[in-house]
Amino acid sequence: MKLTNPAATNTDADPYAPHSGDRRWSARHYDLRLEYRVATNRLDGTATVTGRAQTDLDRIVLDLHGLSVDRVDVDGRRAKKTSSATHKLTVTPTEPVAAGSEFTVHVRYRGTPHPLRSPWGQIGWEELTDGVIVAAQPTGAPSWFPCNDRPDDKATYRFEITAEAAYDVLANGELLGKERARAGTTWTYATTDPMATYLATVQIGRYRTTTLRGSDVPVTLHHPADLAAAARTDFGRVPDMIALYTARFGPYPFSAYGVVVTDDELEIPLEAHGLAVFGRNHVDGAHGTDRLIAHELAHQWFGNSVTVTRWRDIWLHEGFACYAEWLWSEHRGGASADELAAGYRDGLLEQPQDLVVADPGAKDMFDDRVYKRGALALHAVRRTFGDDAFFAGLRTVSDRHRHGSVLPDDVLDAFADASGVDVSRVRAVTAPWIDEPGVPELP
Repeated sequence: MKLTNPAATNTDADPYAPHSGDRRWSARHYDLRLEYRVATNRLDGTATVTGRAQTDLDRIVLDLHGLSVDRVDVDGRRAKKTSSATHKLTVTPTEPVAAGSEFTVHVRYRGTPHPLRSPWGQIGWEELTDGVIVAAQPTGAPSWFPCNDRPDDKATYRFEITAEAAYDVLANGELLGKERARAGTTWTYATTDPMATYLATVQIGRYRTTTLRGSDVPVTLHHPADLAAAARTDFGRVPDMIALYTARFGPYPFSAYGVVVTDDELEIPLEAHGLAVFGRNHVDGAHGTDRLIAHELAHQWFGNSVTVTRWRDIWLHEGFACYAEWLWSEHRGGASADELAAGYRDGLLEQPQDLVVADPGAKDMFDDRVYKRGALALHAVRRTFGDDAFFAGLRTVSDRHRHGSVLPDDVLDAFADASGVDVSRVRAVTAPWIDEPGVPELP
């Protein structure tokens, strides 16, 4: 049996996140059992990771940062050897894992979790004034659990999280139950739809929960008690947004949608699988952040269900969510997509024209020009091929790649199929916005 060279590097790593993930194996399921103390920022956890070897493995490498490992077992047997580096946990099983075989790694770990420093700021597990927020995009998941941290490596999850009884604990998926525990209250959640590691989240705080009515999709709003009325007003249009996006993009991809408003202020809102998180500064009781609310909701389709294979293509998340803002404005009788597109194009002319959206570089992958140029590329497709073909293309993307991974060519193919043209015609429309740095005219 040919074994993986112990000194081998992950040669297929994403160049935007070269230290994250390992393509030599893929995760199938994560079972995370966490006990957390808000008062001391202490985390004690066990992670059971079920994976499949893509090649013969004599070592299994997981992403984990800043936490101590007490014991690792592979397929029920104590690992022959474990070693921890800055971002990695390397496990040597007693017997090599053959290509194509499933295996289970059980990791017992502990520590004081903290966000990772990155080119995009502090990401991962972070203490709030009184609670926790997990905002892991793009590479912050290892701040709180061992994983294969790649956007295209999706798995199902089960979370069992214990915290002091005074706090509510929110995580992805369906709440299976909560019960008293020695250390407080244990909350159990599960996701049956495959989820990328960066979208896994835990939110801990003192929240009130409100059910928003008017949608076939269950919508819950979690907020500080003093923001009850304002939050209900600001997020009261979410059911209408879901109805619009269902018509435009296809069925909502998950079983429910949750919104969390933290008691702290946040620089920006963030999306997670089936959830969106806002700060109290995003609530004014006057619909002042409808644009942001629409943006984060749209990510449930484009970003969370349909997810990029590689980070360089982040415009497939952000350009689509930005365009969804324009659709909501148009639907509500505000500025039309035509008007917004023209205005944002004029704004791009006043900025440096040195960014190529197809490969903006890791440092600039969240540059606002990626968002706006991505949205303008979509609007150019709509203007060229018409509303029927455009929206049929969006629905094709969300249907074909539901809970999966996507590349730009997959999106162009969907628009071509919906329009009845060769894909080269669609590429000719998007290329000036995506593949070139200049600012072209709109069709």
